[in-house]
Amino acid sequence: MNGQSLNTQRSDSLDRMYSGHHNWLVQWLQRKLGNTVDAADLAQDTYVRVASGASMPRPEEARPYLVRIARNLVIDLYRRRKLEAAYVDALSSLPETAAPSHEETLIALQTLGAIDRALDSLPAKVRETFLMSQFDGQTYSAIAESLGIAVATVRKHMLTATRACFVAMQEAGAVPAAR
Repeated sequence: MNGQSLNTQRSDSLDRMYSGHHNWLVQWLQRKLGNTVDAADLAQDTYVRVASGASMPRPEEARPYLVRIARNLVIDLYRRRKLEAAYVDALSSLPETAAPSHEETLIALQTLGAIDRALDSLPAKVRETFLMSQFDGQTYSAIAESLGIAVATVRKHMLTATRACFVAMQEAGAVPAAR
């Protein structure tokens, strides 16, 4: 089978998955999230992940596959909102004279968005490793045990994620680019 045939077959599989499961996925997400806007966004993001993934599940495995991706996206959404809320709380606790300007706040939020997109582009285990370390405060050995990987792999994942965050911060203008 040539590359064109494989692409057509993959596209047809994605079309069938989308038409057969999209409404169900949106409803499942609505029950989890409590609103239609976020549910529709995350359902779309789920299919983008499927389309950009290396493999396509068999038809009988489509829903569990979609749920796994969507559940990770929900977790990412809540973590991102928690981070944004913590930033806003930290800002509100500053004295007015020390509070950042609207421009500085916008830059910080844009930088957080760039970091979020950078993390989102990483493989799931790399992203999960980073989030478990930085936001959940887990040790490398606890992460390794939880994810079923070696501590050396946790270190490697952390380096990959940290580099991605640093590049995102450079591109957002939050840190100077290396010369």
